[in-house]
Amino acid sequence: MKFEVLHTFSAARAGILKFGDIEVATPVFMPVATNATVKAVPHLFLKEMGYELILSNTFHLMLRPGEDVIKRFGGLHRFMGWEGAILTDSGGFQVFSISGRSITDEGVLFKSPIDGSKILLTPERVMRFQNVLGSNIAMVLDECTKPYIPYEEAKEAVERTLKWSMECKKVHTREDQALFGIVQGALYEELRKLSVFKTLEIGFDGYAIGGLSVGERFDETLRILDVVLPLLPFEAPRYFMGLGTPELILEAVERGVDMFDCVYPTRVGRHGVAMTWKGKLNMRSAAYKEDKNPIDERCGCYTCRNFSRAYIHHLITRKEVTGMTLLTIHNLWFMKEFMQEMRESILKGMFSRFKEEVLSSWCKPTVEVM
Repeated sequence: MKFEVLHTFSAARAGILKFGDIEVATPVFMPVATNATVKAVPHLFLKEMGYELILSNTFHLMLRPGEDVIKRFGGLHRFMGWEGAILTDSGGFQVFSISGRSITDEGVLFKSPIDGSKILLTPERVMRFQNVLGSNIAMVLDECTKPYIPYEEAKEAVERTLKWSMECKKVHTREDQALFGIVQGALYEELRKLSVFKTLEIGFDGYAIGGLSVGERFDETLRILDVVLPLLPFEAPRYFMGLGTPELILEAVERGVDMFDCVYPTRVGRHGVAMTWKGKLNMRSAAYKEDKNPIDERCGCYTCRNFSRAYIHHLITRKEVTGMTLLTIHNLWFMKEFMQEMRESILKGMFSRFKEEVLSSWCKPTVEVM
């Protein structure tokens, strides 16, 4: 992996990630393909949209289809038939979200959601499996915490993440696979700084900010970003894990973040919500029952080129899978266009104007998401 910052507007960066012949313009949004697929969308549409980097999940792929199957196919790219680049998350968020798990310095012990068997997730196991997956970017195993926890608990999680990070780096063997470290520390500025400095001492190809966008207030997210981002090296890519709403992406990019992923665009699409340049539209609303217009007249996606709001409303209210697919295609197209136009605004020195225009639509009272 090679990364280059091409232009800046204050702290906002327009750059490029290179993985051999694959070039990914940044800032970039990565669709989430947890189980080696982006839910409801065939790869063909992702390629048409111009996506070159997606995210898959080590934890889930380890459970199914398992290491033996991936090995037989020669890696994740061949198994899923994806020609672009892949980032694999380590499973740290699953550690955060699974109930009944037990965390020690050795790893995480939990019951398999498939058969109830006990599984020990260790830094070594996570990293060896990512080596088998052959993803372009691998993530260290980290301990993600809830935002409002006592200082001592947050400190223990930071120290454990640092220990696991060192173990992951020792086990990591693929020269054709970048390895990213993860900064933790909940909402404690002192711990965030400690996590940054110690993670930099270990040394990684890129740096992720974890443990945010997990239930804290918007202003607290920005406060921690303001602490962490100035401490990260300029020449390395910066990744905000689990962020996918335009208003917060704008704030993060303005502070110097390069990479994002989130299930938000695909999840709300499956629940009938369209993301547009004028805000969110609830396609379940009877207001669209006879509407001949496309979801967004400004959009060039497959859905908007071929179908009306009335048709999408019909499919969604009848709970047709095709409706979920068409809305997901639209939302991912919107995210790609949003990231591209934001990048262009950085290159042209017009980021502030772009941000103001988007927020004027996205911060208005909107429909309910679910």
